Amino acid sequence: MARAFTPAPHEVPLPGATLHRILHGSGGHDLLAAGVGPALAAASTATALTAAALAGTPYDLVVSAGIAGGFQPDAPVGSLVVADTITVADLGADTATGFLPVTELGFGTVTHHPPETLVRAVADSTGARAGVVLTVSTVTGTAERAAELRARHPRALAEAMEGFGVAEAAAAHGTPVLEIRAVSNPVGPRDRAAWRIGDALAALTEGFGKLAPALESWNPHEL
Repeated sequence: MARAFTPAPHEVPLPGATLHRILHGSGGHDLLAAGVGPALAAASTATALTAAALAGTPYDLVVSAGIAGGFQPDAPVGSLVVADTITVADLGADTATGFLPVTELGFGTVTHHPPETLVRAVADSTGARAGVVLTVSTVTGTAERAAELRARHPRALAEAMEGFGVAEAAAAHGTPVLEIRAVSNPVGPRDRAAWRIGDALAALTEGFGKLAPALESWNPHEL
């Protein structure tokens, strides 16, 4: 993804992670490989956010980006999705009558909402479709599980493994969050040979190359 930005990044070491910093004009971007899964993504993001806050240079926005499984036919392989809602799909409890999200148990949260104006601008500039992106700790591998998720989340376009963790860390710092995903495979029966990770990463890089107008025109105070 760093190839979507110029000039070339330089490395900034952090505890347990390394930032790749791109400076241009009076601002810039930091890229962070936050890791796989919501826990590591949350920890890595929190580390970067805390370091920036302590340095007196807090971030205006956190973007979670990567590949995802797409719910068919709405999010075909190779397409881009931008989350208007980031929802954790498996944080809660199984019961005899079905799944209960943790909020129905009286704890926490299960959803974060990126800024509406920014989501619309990103969708317009990149051609991404806006909708719900689910965060899961286990990749869906059966048609039954895909159907269950779609029944509980009818607006879901994609599932990935980090967005909610990143959003939780961003929320703790009062920083807006955005999630952008490129679809590498359908959500459903596991067929690793059918995954198109290279194509998805290429689509993601191309999409990031079109983000500048949306980010530059967005007012961080329009939440």
